[in-house]
Amino acid sequence: MPFAELPRPAPGEVLLVSTCYEHGKASWGGLLGEIGGRRDGDVVPLEDGRVRLRLVGGREWDYMHGGNVPALVPEGASMQVAVLADIPVVHGGDGPLLVDLASVPGRGVRVPPARLGEILLDLRDGPLTFDDLVRGMDLRGMYEGDAGEPEFPVPATAPPKRDFPSLPATEVSVLVRTCFDDEDGWRGLLTALGGVDADGWVGTDLDLDEIDVENYPLTAVVVDDRAFEDLQPGQVPALVPAREHTTLVALADARTFAEPGRPLTVVDLYDAPGNVAVLPARKVGSLACNLDLANMDFFEFVLEKGAHPWWDDRPSGDGG
Repeated sequence: MPFAELPRPAPGEVLLVSTCYEHGKASWGGLLGEIGGRRDGDVVPLEDGRVRLRLVGGREWDYMHGGNVPALVPEGASMQVAVLADIPVVHGGDGPLLVDLASVPGRGVRVPPARLGEILLDLRDGPLTFDDLVRGMDLRGMYEGDAGEPEFPVPATAPPKRDFPSLPATEVSVLVRTCFDDEDGWRGLLTALGGVDADGWVGTDLDLDEIDVENYPLTAVVVDDRAFEDLQPGQVPALVPAREHTTLVALADARTFAEPGRPLTVVDLYDAPGNVAVLPARKVGSLACNLDLANMDFFEFVLEKGAHPWWDDRPSGDGG
């Protein structure tokens, strides 16, 4: 297993795992000071001791992502959520990442640090569900954040439990067909992306002199397998092989074959696992390129509700 199994929490504990290390030591950024509570060894009690965070730090979890966590839960352990102090927390000042381990394992939501104890308590005792957290995300993936409401919210109702195969291991992107109602539409999408080569990839035979930098081509492994039919965004992060820093996963779903521009549902794997950006197929390569180069963050491609799509510069009637 690429990452070590997580420790088994004691009753009433929630694991807070550092996934960012400097000079071999766990980094927490300013998180421990922002969440309140006073550290007692490896435990931080919150909400008058009703919630206990167990600090977990070890290089065996360096660079672990939210989607990796479900596979690392000890057999028989009852863990509703885990909390990650990752790179966005340590170096970006973001809120901690809550990872769902019960309803849709692997999806994640960030929460304001000062509210961490309150939210964990409400999840445990019932006033909140993880679906509520997802419904309340802003476009950055922050619960009840102030960055604006997304035009295309993440599906918040947990789908029926179903086992999916792992996605291909790759350090680029993956294009997954999840709707099988329109064969001609699927073939048209692949043609628009440059066609599939003998190894099952799109975007590998590029002429650098002819690339439109405004619509950068998508290079991706193509997955055309009914085993992934109806796969939902929140289920994707747990299917990405650990240690492979896959750039993104794009889903060709029912919307892709029903709307102009062949929009793909692109899934965030890192900042808020399971968060989505819905983009015309011709724009997804630009998102992948900018993520690869660390020029932009995923949320910058998430359209705010009511905003004019920044990519919509096509002449009227162009559905390509």
